[in-house]
Amino acid sequence: MNHKHDETMNNMIFACFVTGQKDIPKAMILAESIRTFAGDFSVAPIWLMIPQESKQPSKKVRIKIDALGIKLHPFEIDDQAAGFPFAGKVVASAVAESLAVEQATQLVWMDTLAMVINSPDELLLNRGVLLACRPVDHILIGSPYEKPLDPFWDSVYQSCGVKEDDIFPMITSADQVRIRPYINAGMLVVRPERKLLQLWCDTFLDIFQDSRYLELYEGKRIYKIFIHQAVFSASVIASINQTEIMQLPYLVNYPLHMHSQYPADRRPKSMNELISFRYEGFFSKPNWRDIIRVEPPLVDWLAERESILARR
Repeated sequence: MNHKHDETMNNMIFACFVTGQKDIPKAMILAESIRTFAGDFSVAPIWLMIPQESKQPSKKVRIKIDALGIKLHPFEIDDQAAGFPFAGKVVASAVAESLAVEQATQLVWMDTLAMVINSPDELLLNRGVLLACRPVDHILIGSPYEKPLDPFWDSVYQSCGVKEDDIFPMITSADQVRIRPYINAGMLVVRPERKLLQLWCDTFLDIFQDSRYLELYEGKRIYKIFIHQAVFSASVIASINQTEIMQLPYLVNYPLHMHSQYPADRRPKSMNELISFRYEGFFSKPNWRDIIRVEPPLVDWLAERESILARR
Protein backbone atom coordinates (compact mmCIF):
# COMPACT_ATOMS: atom_id res chain seq x y z
CA MET A 1 0.00 0.00 0.00
CA ASN A 2 1.20 3.54 -0.75
CA HIS A 3 1.00 5.04 2.73
CA LYS A 4 1.73 8.55 1.48
CA HIS A 5 -1.31 8.28 -0.78
CA ASP A 6 -3.50 6.68 1.88
CA GLU A 7 -2.70 9.27 4.55
CA THR A 8 -3.02 12.45 2.52
CA MET A 9 -5.40 11.98 -0.40
CA ASN A 10 -8.36 12.99 1.78
CA ASN A 11 -6.51 16.01 3.19
CA MET A 12 -6.09 17.99 -0.02
CA ILE A 13 -7.94 21.15 -1.05
CA PHE A 14 -7.97 22.58 -4.59
CA ALA A 15 -8.34 26.35 -4.85
CA CYS A 16 -8.14 29.05 -7.51
CA PHE A 17 -8.72 32.77 -7.94
CA VAL A 18 -11.62 34.21 -9.94
CA THR A 19 -11.68 37.93 -10.67
CA GLY A 20 -15.46 37.96 -10.88
CA GLN A 21 -18.48 36.48 -12.65
CA LYS A 22 -16.77 36.19 -16.05
CA ASP A 23 -14.22 33.69 -14.70
CA ILE A 24 -16.73 31.42 -12.99
CA PRO A 25 -17.84 29.28 -16.00
CA LYS A 26 -14.25 28.20 -16.65
CA ALA A 27 -13.58 27.72 -12.95
CA MET A 28 -16.61 25.44 -12.89
CA ILE A 29 -15.12 23.41 -15.76
CA LEU A 30 -11.93 23.07 -13.70
CA ALA A 31 -14.10 21.80 -10.83
CA GLU A 32 -15.98 19.42 -13.15
CA SER A 33 -12.67 18.02 -14.41
CA ILE A 34 -11.61 17.24 -10.83
CA ARG A 35 -14.98 15.69 -10.00
CA THR A 36 -14.91 13.58 -13.21
CA PHE A 37 -11.31 12.52 -13.73
CA ALA A 38 -9.37 12.88 -10.47
CA GLY A 39 -10.07 9.39 -9.11
CA ASP A 40 -9.77 9.24 -5.32
CA PHE A 41 -9.18 13.01 -5.30
CA SER A 42 -12.48 13.76 -7.04
CA VAL A 43 -14.21 14.32 -3.69
CA ALA A 44 -11.66 16.88 -2.46
CA PRO A 45 -12.94 20.34 -1.47
CA ILE A 46 -12.76 22.93 -4.26
CA TRP A 47 -12.62 26.62 -3.39
CA LEU A 48 -13.09 29.67 -5.59
CA MET A 49 -11.57 32.82 -4.13
CA ILE A 50 -13.42 35.93 -5.33
CA PRO A 51 -12.84 39.59 -4.36
CA GLN A 52 -15.53 40.87 -1.99
CA GLU A 53 -16.18 43.91 -4.18
CA SER A 54 -16.72 41.86 -7.35
CA LYS A 55 -20.26 41.23 -8.51
CA GLN A 56 -21.21 37.93 -6.93
CA PRO A 57 -22.75 35.13 -9.03
CA SER A 58 -26.48 34.95 -9.62
CA LYS A 59 -28.74 32.55 -7.73
CA LYS A 60 -28.89 30.29 -10.81
CA VAL A 61 -25.09 30.09 -10.97
CA ARG A 62 -24.88 29.56 -7.21
CA ILE A 63 -27.10 26.50 -7.55
CA LYS A 64 -24.65 25.03 -10.11
CA ILE A 65 -21.71 25.92 -7.87
CA ASP A 66 -23.36 24.19 -4.93
CA ALA A 67 -24.18 21.13 -7.05
CA LEU A 68 -20.46 20.73 -7.79
CA GLY A 69 -19.59 21.01 -4.12
CA ILE A 70 -17.65 24.22 -4.71
CA LYS A 71 -17.23 26.70 -1.87
CA LEU A 72 -17.08 30.38 -2.79
CA HIS A 73 -14.81 32.45 -0.52
CA PRO A 74 -15.09 36.24 -0.89
CA PHE A 75 -12.00 38.13 0.32
CA GLU A 76 -10.93 41.74 0.72
CA ILE A 77 -8.28 43.47 -1.38
CA ASP A 78 -7.44 47.19 -1.40
CA ASP A 79 -7.89 49.29 -4.53
CA GLN A 80 -4.18 49.81 -5.17
CA ALA A 81 -3.45 46.10 -5.21
CA ALA A 82 -6.68 45.25 -7.07
CA GLY A 83 -5.51 47.30 -10.07
CA PHE A 84 -2.07 45.70 -10.28
CA PRO A 85 -1.40 42.63 -12.50
CA PHE A 86 -1.90 39.36 -10.59
CA ALA A 87 -1.99 41.04 -7.17
CA GLY A 88 -5.50 39.65 -6.62
CA LYS A 89 -4.17 36.15 -7.24
CA VAL A 90 -1.39 36.65 -4.69
CA VAL A 91 -3.76 37.95 -1.98
CA ALA A 92 -6.30 35.21 -2.76
CA SER A 93 -3.67 32.51 -2.34
CA ALA A 94 -2.78 33.73 1.14
CA VAL A 95 -6.44 33.84 2.18
CA ALA A 96 -6.98 30.31 0.86
CA GLU A 97 -3.92 29.10 2.73
CA SER A 98 -5.06 30.67 6.01
CA LEU A 99 -8.49 29.02 5.66
CA ALA A 100 -6.93 25.66 4.79
CA VAL A 101 -4.67 25.45 7.87
CA GLU A 102 -7.33 23.80 10.03
CA GLN A 103 -8.85 21.74 7.23
CA ALA A 104 -6.12 20.12 5.14
CA THR A 105 -2.49 19.07 5.13
CA GLN A 106 -2.04 20.17 1.51
CA LEU A 107 -3.39 23.02 -0.61
CA VAL A 108 -3.24 22.87 -4.41
CA TRP A 109 -3.26 26.42 -5.76
CA MET A 110 -4.22 26.43 -9.46
CA ASP A 111 -4.97 28.80 -12.31
CA THR A 112 -8.61 29.02 -13.37
CA LEU A 113 -7.77 28.14 -17.00
CA ALA A 114 -6.66 24.65 -16.07
CA MET A 115 -8.00 21.13 -15.77
CA VAL A 116 -7.15 17.91 -13.95
CA ILE A 117 -7.74 14.95 -16.27
CA ASN A 118 -6.13 12.03 -14.43
CA SER A 119 -5.70 11.07 -10.79
CA PRO A 120 -3.17 13.63 -9.49
CA ASP A 121 -1.18 11.28 -7.25
CA GLU A 122 1.96 13.16 -8.28
CA LEU A 123 0.76 16.18 -6.29
CA LEU A 124 1.12 14.42 -2.95
CA LEU A 125 4.04 15.87 -1.06
CA ASN A 126 6.77 13.54 0.11
CA ARG A 127 7.72 13.59 3.78
CA GLY A 128 9.76 16.71 4.53
CA VAL A 129 8.66 18.51 1.35
CA LEU A 130 6.92 21.88 1.81
CA LEU A 131 6.34 22.89 -1.81
CA ALA A 132 5.72 21.10 -5.11
CA CYS A 133 5.95 23.18 -8.28
CA ARG A 134 7.09 23.47 -11.89
CA PRO A 135 9.64 25.89 -13.34
CA VAL A 136 8.43 28.54 -15.77
CA ASP A 137 7.99 27.45 -19.40
CA HIS A 138 10.06 30.21 -21.03
CA ILE A 139 12.90 32.29 -19.63
CA LEU A 140 11.28 35.69 -20.40
CA ILE A 141 12.40 37.78 -17.39
CA GLY A 142 14.18 34.80 -15.78
CA SER A 143 17.78 35.06 -14.63
CA PRO A 144 20.29 32.89 -16.58
CA TYR A 145 22.17 30.81 -14.03
CA GLU A 146 25.65 31.47 -15.43
CA LYS A 147 25.19 35.24 -15.84
CA PRO A 148 25.34 38.04 -13.23
CA LEU A 149 22.06 39.20 -11.70
CA ASP A 150 20.37 42.00 -13.61
CA PRO A 151 19.00 45.03 -11.68
CA PHE A 152 15.50 43.51 -11.46
CA TRP A 153 16.54 40.22 -9.91
CA ASP A 154 19.17 41.89 -7.77
CA SER A 155 16.42 44.11 -6.30
CA VAL A 156 14.04 41.17 -5.79
CA TYR A 157 16.76 39.11 -4.08
CA GLN A 158 17.60 42.02 -1.78
CA SER A 159 13.91 42.56 -0.94
CA CYS A 160 13.41 38.86 -0.17
CA GLY A 161 16.68 38.29 1.67
CA VAL A 162 18.10 35.74 -0.78
CA LYS A 163 21.69 34.69 -0.10
CA GLU A 164 24.06 33.20 -2.64
CA ASP A 165 23.85 29.78 -0.96
CA ASP A 166 20.05 29.78 -1.45
CA ILE A 167 20.35 29.74 -5.25
CA PHE A 168 20.27 26.56 -7.34
CA PRO A 169 19.64 25.89 -11.04
CA MET A 170 16.32 25.12 -12.68
CA ILE A 171 15.61 24.31 -16.34
CA THR A 172 12.75 26.10 -18.08
CA SER A 173 10.28 23.50 -19.31
CA ALA A 174 9.72 24.68 -22.90
CA ASP A 175 12.91 26.42 -24.03
CA GLN A 176 15.22 24.33 -21.78
CA VAL A 177 17.34 27.20 -20.44
CA ARG A 178 19.29 26.89 -17.17
CA ILE A 179 18.15 29.64 -14.83
CA ARG A 180 18.09 30.69 -11.20
CA PRO A 181 14.90 29.50 -9.48
CA TYR A 182 11.89 30.96 -11.26
CA ILE A 183 8.72 29.06 -10.38
CA ASN A 184 5.50 28.88 -12.39
CA ALA A 185 2.76 30.13 -10.07
CA GLY A 186 0.09 28.38 -12.18
CA MET A 187 0.14 25.36 -9.88
CA LEU A 188 1.63 25.24 -6.39
CA VAL A 189 1.17 22.54 -3.78
CA VAL A 190 1.94 23.74 -0.24
CA ARG A 191 1.57 22.70 3.36
CA PRO A 192 -0.75 25.45 4.65
CA GLU A 193 0.72 25.52 8.17
CA ARG A 194 4.11 26.63 6.77
CA LYS A 195 2.53 29.84 5.38
CA LEU A 196 4.58 30.08 2.18
CA LEU A 197 1.70 31.78 0.36
CA GLN A 198 1.27 34.25 3.24
CA LEU A 199 4.98 35.04 3.00
CA TRP A 200 4.53 35.59 -0.75
CA CYS A 201 1.61 37.94 -0.16
CA ASP A 202 3.27 39.91 2.65
CA THR A 203 6.49 40.36 0.68
CA PHE A 204 4.71 41.26 -2.54
CA LEU A 205 2.43 43.85 -0.92
CA ASP A 206 5.41 45.33 0.90
CA ILE A 207 7.49 45.94 -2.24
CA PHE A 208 5.40 45.96 -5.43
CA GLN A 209 4.96 49.77 -5.40
CA ASP A 210 8.44 50.56 -4.10
CA SER A 211 10.12 53.35 -6.11
CA ARG A 212 12.93 51.11 -7.40
CA TYR A 213 10.39 48.72 -8.91
CA LEU A 214 8.29 51.54 -10.38
CA GLU A 215 11.41 52.63 -12.28
CA LEU A 216 12.00 49.09 -13.53
CA TYR A 217 8.36 48.80 -14.67
CA GLU A 218 8.76 52.02 -16.64
CA GLY A 219 11.73 50.57 -18.51
CA LYS A 220 10.21 47.12 -19.09
CA ARG A 221 6.51 46.54 -18.55
CA ILE A 222 6.98 42.76 -18.46
CA TYR A 223 8.59 43.18 -15.02
CA LYS A 224 5.28 44.56 -13.75
CA ILE A 225 3.39 41.58 -15.18
CA PHE A 226 5.68 38.92 -13.71
CA ILE A 227 7.02 40.41 -10.50
CA HIS A 228 4.50 38.29 -8.58
CA GLN A 229 6.22 35.10 -9.81
CA ALA A 230 9.68 36.50 -9.19
CA VAL A 231 8.77 37.44 -5.62
CA PHE A 232 7.29 34.00 -4.98
CA SER A 233 10.42 32.30 -6.30
CA ALA A 234 12.78 34.48 -4.28
CA SER A 235 10.79 34.43 -1.04
CA VAL A 236 10.57 30.63 -1.20
CA ILE A 237 14.29 29.96 -1.72
CA ALA A 238 15.14 32.47 1.02
CA SER A 239 12.91 30.66 3.53
CA ILE A 240 13.15 26.93 2.77
CA ASN A 241 15.85 24.57 1.54
CA GLN A 242 16.12 23.08 -1.93
CA THR A 243 15.51 19.63 -0.37
CA GLU A 244 12.09 20.88 0.80
CA ILE A 245 11.04 21.71 -2.78
CA MET A 246 9.72 18.96 -5.06
CA GLN A 247 9.69 19.53 -8.81
CA LEU A 248 6.55 18.14 -10.39
CA PRO A 249 6.76 16.10 -13.62
CA TYR A 250 6.01 17.82 -16.92
CA LEU A 251 2.68 15.96 -17.25
CA VAL A 252 1.46 18.17 -14.38
CA ASN A 253 0.50 21.78 -15.23
CA TYR A 254 1.41 21.12 -18.87
CA PRO A 255 1.06 24.26 -21.04
CA LEU A 256 -1.29 22.94 -23.71
CA HIS A 257 -1.22 26.31 -25.52
CA MET A 258 2.59 25.87 -25.91
CA HIS A 259 2.43 22.25 -27.12
CA SER A 260 4.21 22.98 -30.41
CA GLN A 261 7.03 24.77 -28.54
CA TYR A 262 7.66 21.92 -26.10
CA PRO A 263 10.77 19.71 -26.50
CA ALA A 264 9.85 16.94 -28.95
CA ASP A 265 11.11 14.16 -26.66
CA ARG A 266 8.81 15.34 -23.84
CA ARG A 267 5.79 16.24 -25.89
CA PRO A 268 2.89 13.91 -25.00
CA LYS A 269 1.42 12.08 -27.97
CA SER A 270 -2.08 12.34 -26.54
CA MET A 271 -3.78 14.87 -24.28
CA ASN A 272 -5.11 11.89 -22.31
CA GLU A 273 -1.57 11.21 -21.00
CA LEU A 274 -1.54 14.46 -19.04
CA ILE A 275 -2.33 14.72 -15.34
CA SER A 276 -3.28 18.40 -15.48
CA PHE A 277 -2.85 21.23 -17.94
CA ARG A 278 -3.23 24.96 -18.47
CA TYR A 279 -4.84 25.99 -21.73
CA GLU A 280 -5.27 29.78 -22.05
CA GLY A 281 -6.44 30.34 -25.66
CA PHE A 282 -5.91 26.75 -26.84
CA PHE A 283 -9.59 25.80 -27.23
CA SER A 284 -10.39 28.96 -29.20
CA LYS A 285 -8.33 27.53 -32.08
CA PRO A 286 -10.69 25.87 -34.58
CA ASN A 287 -8.13 23.09 -35.19
CA TRP A 288 -7.29 22.26 -31.55
CA ARG A 289 -8.09 18.58 -32.12
CA ASP A 290 -5.40 18.47 -34.81
CA ILE A 291 -2.69 19.96 -32.60
CA ILE A 292 -2.64 17.06 -30.17
CA ARG A 293 -4.52 13.77 -30.27
CA VAL A 294 -7.46 13.55 -27.85
CA GLU A 295 -9.18 10.25 -27.20
CA PRO A 296 -12.51 9.28 -25.62
CA PRO A 297 -13.90 9.85 -23.10
CA LEU A 298 -11.98 13.13 -22.76
CA VAL A 299 -12.58 14.36 -26.30
CA ASP A 300 -16.37 14.04 -25.92
CA TRP A 301 -16.28 15.67 -22.47
CA LEU A 302 -14.34 18.64 -23.87
CA ALA A 303 -16.62 18.90 -26.91
CA GLU A 304 -19.63 19.32 -24.61
CA ARG A 305 -17.92 22.33 -23.00
CA GLU A 306 -16.24 23.76 -26.09
CA SER A 307 -18.46 26.86 -26.37
CA ILE A 308 -17.34 28.00 -22.91
CA LEU A 309 -13.72 26.92 -23.31
CA ALA A 310 -13.39 28.83 -26.59
CA ARG A 311 -14.43 32.16 -25.05
CA ARG A 312 -11.64 34.70 -24.75
